[in-house]
Amino acid sequence: MKFKTKVLHSYKVEDQHGALNIPIYQSSTYQYPNFESGKARFSGDEQGFIYSRMANPTVSALEQTLAQIEGAEQALVVSSGMAALSSIFIALCHQDDHIAVVEPVYGGSSAMLSQTLTRFGVNVHRYFSDDDLLERIHSQTKIILFEPISNPTLAINDFRKVKKAAEKVGAITVCDNTLYSPYFFRPLEHGMDLVMHSATKYLSGHGDIIAGVVAGANALMDQVRTIGLKHLGASISPQDAYLLSRGLRTLPLRMEAHQQGAMKVAEFLESHPKVEKVHYSGLKSSPYHQIASQSVGHFGGLVSFELVGGESACQKTLDNLQLFTQAVSLGDLESLACHPATTTHAAVSPELRQEAGISDSLIRLSIGVEAPEDLIADLSQALG
Repeated sequence: MKFKTKVLHSYKVEDQHGALNIPIYQSSTYQYPNFESGKARFSGDEQGFIYSRMANPTVSALEQTLAQIEGAEQALVVSSGMAALSSIFIALCHQDDHIAVVEPVYGGSSAMLSQTLTRFGVNVHRYFSDDDLLERIHSQTKIILFEPISNPTLAINDFRKVKKAAEKVGAITVCDNTLYSPYFFRPLEHGMDLVMHSATKYLSGHGDIIAGVVAGANALMDQVRTIGLKHLGASISPQDAYLLSRGLRTLPLRMEAHQQGAMKVAEFLESHPKVEKVHYSGLKSSPYHQIASQSVGHFGGLVSFELVGGESACQKTLDNLQLFTQAVSLGDLESLACHPATTTHAAVSPELRQEAGISDSLIRLSIGVEAPEDLIADLSQALG
């Protein structure tokens, strides 16, 4: 079954009234028929809903769909992308463990690992490319976190090299696939152990919820689910689960529009005299074009570029924009623009930002589904 069909038909709604869409089960708790049934449900011997922090029918239906489209045995939906990341690492890490991070990653992820996880005695090792990881990976590495498209420099990390590095040391691979989405890339099909998303972004696509997703095999997912829901309490509300389920149905259509628009915007920026450098692997001039073409075959909906004139030039350009909304996040229907060094990656040290290639001259664009010609016209007038 093709992805566009699977995303619509992976879950069949069973409702007494014949509803076509998943009903919203707005209930915190659920009755069980008798004493023995309650005892069996709490011991795990009987299937059934108990309390919405652990499971909710609306959320479970969404998780089944996500597991199908990711090619996973199990999927977990939680209250944010950071809740997904935290659930993974708190579930799988112990004191004195070693984890590897291929920088740059989302600023919140980087800060959580360096400022929080290290407080529990976990050793965090940073690498600045897939080649760097493959060459220098610590022999006792337990988990590798990477983004196939790095945020916000849009450098491409070849998942094949990450997998090879993991095999050298027996590490678990965690792929944050937020920027590609499962429509463009499904990491589990290529041997990754876990995939995670900030579902706030492309999976939802409407900028109206906060959510996160983790998917993988039962052996790992059972641990992540227990920590995420029972211990951290990172459950998503049924209302937000419904909105995420609704957004997911249009994912293929939106991703195609995002990518088509991003290519046209990148081509425009590449020819502009005030633009020093464009970061988009879809451009033939990109050092990552061949890798992206051969490995994933898609380039995504983000474009980053560096301006002559540094932060002051970025400020002027961003404040001149009229159609783009100056805001963080990404994957919305409308186009967004931000200055990563002072927003999404402000919590990352200047030294680490510099080493990861996040300069003060960098602007990140999340290309929406507007007519690319209108976006280009807005950028043209903003750049002057």
